[in-house]
Amino acid sequence: MPRQPVDGAGRRRTGSPVLVQLRGELDFLSAAPTIKYLDPLTAGPSPDLVLDLGRLSFLDCSGIGVLCHARRRVREAGGRLSLVITDPRFLRILGTVGLGDSFDIRDRVPEPTHPPNGELRRARDDGRAGSRQRMPAA
Repeated sequence: MPRQPVDGAGRRRTGSPVLVQLRGELDFLSAAPTIKYLDPLTAGPSPDLVLDLGRLSFLDCSGIGVLCHARRRVREAGGRLSLVITDPRFLRILGTVGLGDSFDIRDRVPEPTHPPNGELRRARDDGRAGSRQRMPAA
């Protein structure tokens, strides 16, 4: 079974950010597939991306590299990247490596703004697994 780097939680239209929930471990083994998943979301003019780290159980230097890669791509495209971090360990890790002030950090997922027709579209992870499945360690 292919390893799952992320579970796309939802895409909101009409100026709302794309929300991606990261699950499991963001480490050396999951870094490349996660970058491959995030790159299309960080492309185009002014991407607005929220990465929810609330379901991550582990983050290492390769995972931090993924976050920095996404931040660089979003900035180059004139967009915005926010991280939702509820685990104080991850805040401490970012602070320890000198990146505590490099990201827009939120303590909860932003409220959705509903499109005029009330429809929410889902961003999928290539359909490789159900949304309730826990991602194995990469």
